[in-house]
Amino acid sequence: VQLVESGGGLVQPGGSLKLSCTASGDILTNDIMGWYRRVPGQQREMVATITSGGTEDYAPNVQGRFTVSRDNRKNTVYLYMNNLKPEDTAIYYCSSRRRSNSQRWWGQGTQVTVSS
Repeated sequence: VQLVESGGGLVQPGGSLKLSCTASGDILTNDIMGWYRRVPGQQREMVATITSGGTEDYAPNVQGRFTVSRDNRKNTVYLYMNNLKPEDTAIYYCSSRRRSNSQRWWGQGTQVTVSS
């Protein structure tokens, strides 16, 4: 499975960004897709995940500000980020996890910087 992200960049506090990630290769529709992020020097943390059926899960610190969605026909997952804060600055990684054996794949990462 290959994952390719796009949509990162620089935004002011309070602004919005949309990230996209398209999967290709040995894809199964019921793979769980989502977004993680990492600040240099810290561990990677879950931001949001979504099942093929549309069940969403969010980290507490993004709940209400971020929305994850997916288009199963396009094998694409999205992350809509609103009211961004400086502490959201990180490298954001797309992830796909296989339900049957928990095998996981990662995208290359996209930088999101929130700064005035």
